[in-house]
Amino acid sequence: MTHKGQPRQPTFAAILDPRLGDIEDDASSTKRRSMFSLAGSLLVEISLPKLVLAWILLLVLPGLLLGLVPIVVTSWLGAVASKIASAFIGIWSALIFLAVAALGWFGWRTVVRTVEKNFWALNSIVVQPGYAAAREILRHLTERAFAKHASEATRAKLRAAAAAVAGILVSVFAGFVLWLVWPSAHLFAQTSEIANWRDIVPVALANSVVVITAYLAVAALVWGIADAATPQPRGLTAFDEPQEGDRTWRAVHLSDIHIVGERYGFRIESGRSGPRGNDRLKRLFDKLEAIDANDRLDVILITGDMTDAGICTEWAQFFELLAEHPSLAERVLILPGNHDLNIIDRANPARMDLPTSPDRRLRQIRALSAMDAVQGERVNVVDLSAGKLGETLTAFLKPHADAMKRFADEARPLLSDALSVLWSKSFPVVLPPRREDGLGVILLNSNADTHFSFTNALGMVSAEQVRGIEIACAAYPGACWIVALHHHVIEYPWAAKALSERIGTALINGNWFIRKMRPLADRILLMHGHRHVDWIGECAELRIVSAPSPVMEATNDMPTAFYIHTLAIDGEGCLKLRRPERIVLEGEVSGADA
Repeated sequence: MTHKGQPRQPTFAAILDPRLGDIEDDASSTKRRSMFSLAGSLLVEISLPKLVLAWILLLVLPGLLLGLVPIVVTSWLGAVASKIASAFIGIWSALIFLAVAALGWFGWRTVVRTVEKNFWALNSIVVQPGYAAAREILRHLTERAFAKHASEATRAKLRAAAAAVAGILVSVFAGFVLWLVWPSAHLFAQTSEIANWRDIVPVALANSVVVITAYLAVAALVWGIADAATPQPRGLTAFDEPQEGDRTWRAVHLSDIHIVGERYGFRIESGRSGPRGNDRLKRLFDKLEAIDANDRLDVILITGDMTDAGICTEWAQFFELLAEHPSLAERVLILPGNHDLNIIDRANPARMDLPTSPDRRLRQIRALSAMDAVQGERVNVVDLSAGKLGETLTAFLKPHADAMKRFADEARPLLSDALSVLWSKSFPVVLPPRREDGLGVILLNSNADTHFSFTNALGMVSAEQVRGIEIACAAYPGACWIVALHHHVIEYPWAAKALSERIGTALINGNWFIRKMRPLADRILLMHGHRHVDWIGECAELRIVSAPSPVMEATNDMPTAFYIHTLAIDGEGCLKLRRPERIVLEGEVSGADA
């Protein structure tokens, strides 16, 4: 019986409670299904015509362009030389000579850009991931065989040795391929020397393979030796103690909150092994409100994967969550994670995006729009050409707002090309310190371009973004910085349970990134998420903070946690990391759990 005026709340005693989900919610879960099982499903479901077309667009065409460039340049130089020889024969020869010379003079920049674009495209798709995979496979096998009960120092030596051996093996393999292909290549041939136009394609591809393998043969040795010489990561042995006169900041580090668009939705990776919906995140922000009221928080940093698949409904839920906490939202900073950009289809890991598809650009535009809404007036882009901090993100995006809206409505290819440059120029974004010797935050995009859900976790930091970090640090020589990115910069210093944990998740150029950041070690702190691992360590004097996920590793009834870090700058301008405060989110038994 219900009280008068109160609506009756119906209850349904279903055999299957839909709020608890079922096996269909585990379709893409790496917590519930093995990588072998997911790979089997992928092979059955994948579209072979789309796969072939994607490989042509991503590998064959860049390879053709890279291989054609030396032929074109050689032909142009030959034409110039012949015209020089006959330039004094007649006025027409002189005019033709000037036309050819002008074409080369004004076109060389385009040629250089074409070579650079296609070379680095192949480098990021094949070369560096190939070396990184060889290194991690060798490390994994070495640790499984020799380092199960070894000391941390012994494991570090084995990791270094594995990097060096991997570099040698990859270099030898590349040299062997170079030796096989060399007879078919004609790097400095002129087009007139190729008898049939049908021969241009294999010659160009052979030229491309020669360039790439020659580069890899040398680069792999350099990478292997450099990785072996770089100090290996280790757990942080001690935190800095408070000192009189230190200036301090309190930074909340969240990551991988994976907001879903449905009240009872499950997350891709965890399936039923993680909390349902977004209730835990709401309790997390309620707790932050209480903590902030007692002891003010300076920054709330979310290092990527705000959403589970980068779709509109998830971003809408994220904005609604922040709108309920306006005072906290003023201090939130976000950066893109692989789930915000690279998830092609929540339910089907076999689905691919063709390079011509607008979907990836759409996810980038959504992420840029979200970053603008959350922090656009507070952060600045970096003007690489001028070598200084530029305008705010909001001011930078404003001239492109109409194009962004049109693309979201129409997804026209011409708009996509223009907006791709906008995306790359938007990073890094910088929250400048409030005073010359204060604490700032630099936000990176560490996501590699990928068109395949099954390889969505690849990470890479571009040289342009590293240059942006250097510019920001030079603009405030007395300041210290949090450098935030999504991907972990280096594999953790312990043996992985499975090889799949080590392949395709860390930055493929992480060791290079660490070496570039090493000169700034006393002024910066690296903070990341991605693997949901609770770890604080150091590598090459750089302190690295890895954030756990508050929603990915436990069911509704189990606790999760996050950290509040206290950072300090001492009298000598060095950044100090004090012992963090671990905040536990208790599990909750709801009606659906009972």
